[in-house]
Amino acid sequence: MKFSEIPYVRPSISGYEADFTSILEKFEQASSFDEQDHAFRQLYRLRDDFSTMTQLAEIKYTTDTSNAQYEKEVNFFGEAKPINEKLVMRYYRALSKATYKDQLKHKWGKHLFDLASFKTKGFDPAIIDSLQAQNKLASEYVKLKGTAKIEFEGQTLNLAGIGKYLVDKDRHTRKKAAQARWKFFADHQENIDDIYDRLVKLRHKMAVQLGYKDFTELGYIRMSRIDYNKDMVKGFRQQIADHIVPLTQRLRERQKNRLGYQQLFDYDLGFDFKSGNPTPKGTPQQILGKAQKMYAELSDETNTFFNYMLDNELLDVINRPGKADAGYCEEISNYKHPFIFANFNGTSGDIDVLTHEAGHAFQYFCSRQNQVAEYRWPSYEACEIHSMSMEFLTYPWMESFFEEDAQKYFFSHLNGSLLFLPYGCAVDHFQHVVYENPGFTPDERAQAWKEMEAIYLPDYKYENNPYLSSGRFWQRQGHIFEDPFYYIDYVLAQVCAYQFWQKGEQNRTKAWSDYVRLCKAGGTAPFLELVKLADLRSPFEKGCVQNLAGAIEQYLGKIDDSKF
Repeated sequence: MKFSEIPYVRPSISGYEADFTSILEKFEQASSFDEQDHAFRQLYRLRDDFSTMTQLAEIKYTTDTSNAQYEKEVNFFGEAKPINEKLVMRYYRALSKATYKDQLKHKWGKHLFDLASFKTKGFDPAIIDSLQAQNKLASEYVKLKGTAKIEFEGQTLNLAGIGKYLVDKDRHTRKKAAQARWKFFADHQENIDDIYDRLVKLRHKMAVQLGYKDFTELGYIRMSRIDYNKDMVKGFRQQIADHIVPLTQRLRERQKNRLGYQQLFDYDLGFDFKSGNPTPKGTPQQILGKAQKMYAELSDETNTFFNYMLDNELLDVINRPGKADAGYCEEISNYKHPFIFANFNGTSGDIDVLTHEAGHAFQYFCSRQNQVAEYRWPSYEACEIHSMSMEFLTYPWMESFFEEDAQKYFFSHLNGSLLFLPYGCAVDHFQHVVYENPGFTPDERAQAWKEMEAIYLPDYKYENNPYLSSGRFWQRQGHIFEDPFYYIDYVLAQVCAYQFWQKGEQNRTKAWSDYVRLCKAGGTAPFLELVKLADLRSPFEKGCVQNLAGAIEQYLGKIDDSKF
């Protein structure tokens, strides 16, 4: 069914709860494996019904955050999702005590039971009110950004729309565009500070209610981090600080030399070449046509997948007033549809977001028929391997998008991915500091961000911008508000994706085979098992980051970027 044809009907939460409870009782009281297995499958069908309406409401709202009807629906699910979580946790506890547990485990896989046992540590009905309040605050932040109206050179733009001016060839234009963007955040600083302050305190309250010292441990549980912990993440961040930050400083020196600037300021950081950044050629419709050809040539699997996306209206990539400032891939459970949401703005980021979200969507397409909802997607850091690796695996087709700018794009993309790693660590480290110090004032949190910049981002210099100089660059990063601790996932995944890039350079057949195997596995195993399944080296392993950094610097060193 095409996206426009899918009906949306708000579910009755009381009716859903009654149906769920009835089926769960059958599951618990089953007198045979077949009976228990039947109830098991019934529960997943019911959960998919609820998830489908949740997903439709959130997709429709992000396509137009000014739509009052869907704002109401999103608010409804902000209240309903914690109730659903309560029910799912009851199911998880019933799983661990199931009469025919061994047979269920044999049929459906061990990981579901491990995940269920782990996730129940992060929930109690006592925190439902706090979860509902958290959802409401996160929606408030999304709406604030989604309805942004930025006046710039006679135009009224949203946050995505101003993006192309932030990489304009004219330095004065870039500076003005950056000032206009940051003015929006500065004008709303107190509101954003207040939203985050309330979120931090809510999350800390939930953690304490569940018996944890602070939100950090609870956050890791809610992120399904079964096979690694915060100490391993800390060690990984140290690898980035030791081996990537010095490399990024050398890359910034190359950038300064290319541009002929004495000093790079914040409005220069995303601008790579005097002749201008690489830009995709053609309209959004033409870009989608080129993508269709690319995926037809990449493999039979991707050909089927991308035509399915187009035929069923599952890509919304055109920027419009009121669209949420976001890029994401979501599923529509009952229809087994992946859905891609983005905001094309005429920059190379259009191709990045297209291939990135297509990586997510392709993975889901490969594992969507699994009746166990938990197996259709893995945890976030594994999900990001699919997306970031797809960016590299589509390199051979970049000439069709960028034409004469293709070589420029390769350098810019690989260079930019390295420059991202310290930022991703700064965001993660910042959140650890914030949640370990829930009593911080907004100004103390801003000071903590400045300390992160000193460690990971010494190249961030601000020219006459009191808002940024105060330590509030992080306020633009939606993950910090909506998905706590979801950001180091990108850095972990990028280190894995580099390995797919290396494989692609050496043996594309093996690279693609390993990638498809990973995608088909979906969420049937935790992160480090999936890394092993794809024949990748764990990013936590000592020396992993250093070896990759050396290989990439050597590759970039062979490119004469001065000619760009």
